[in-house]
Amino acid sequence: MEKTQQNSQKVRVIACGMIAREVLAINEQMGFEHVDLKCLPAEYHHHPEKIAPEMDKAVLKARDEGFEHIFVGYADCGTGGELDKICSKHGVERITGPHCFSFYMGNQQFMEAGDDYLTTFFITDFLARHFETFMKKPLGLDRHPELLPMYFSHYTRALYLAQTEDPVLEQNARKAAEFMGLEYEYRFTGFGDLVPALSSAAQA
Repeated sequence: MEKTQQNSQKVRVIACGMIAREVLAINEQMGFEHVDLKCLPAEYHHHPEKIAPEMDKAVLKARDEGFEHIFVGYADCGTGGELDKICSKHGVERITGPHCFSFYMGNQQFMEAGDDYLTTFFITDFLARHFETFMKKPLGLDRHPELLPMYFSHYTRALYLAQTEDPVLEQNARKAAEFMGLEYEYRFTGFGDLVPALSSAAQA
């Protein structure tokens, strides 16, 4: 009972593993000691059909653990509205936007750009840090580079949306763009709309 009462005063954020580091950084900066973070595997980025059903289970588990305040640390992320159905089912909110690239950039700015990003491959700090293990190896590109055109021929540029100013990550992003054969661009965004989203959730 004591654990349930304690948890009822906390906020459980159930987030994509790709933004875990950023959520923790914001919590530390803002002093959100009452925010409890749990993450679903970052690999679901490759299998968006898994996000909604696994989120359903995660929200139910959080309720069982006594959390009254739950926030979904995902945008739609390729679920085609299925994640919104889960949010509606449980009466919880998620981060606004179609994907993390949008809320890092700022959803309003992303929407105003229209079709400008249709041929853009986005890189975040997470992808700059884990391109080898998260993209190259799972897609088999380390063994079969001849598959590169199949995955990336419809892109013309790689845009690194940097959450932190880290020269090592920028170098990694440049190498990733070169590997994919794409023009490289850099833009520092910081945490974008993730900050107000978590701030709002923390005050619920």
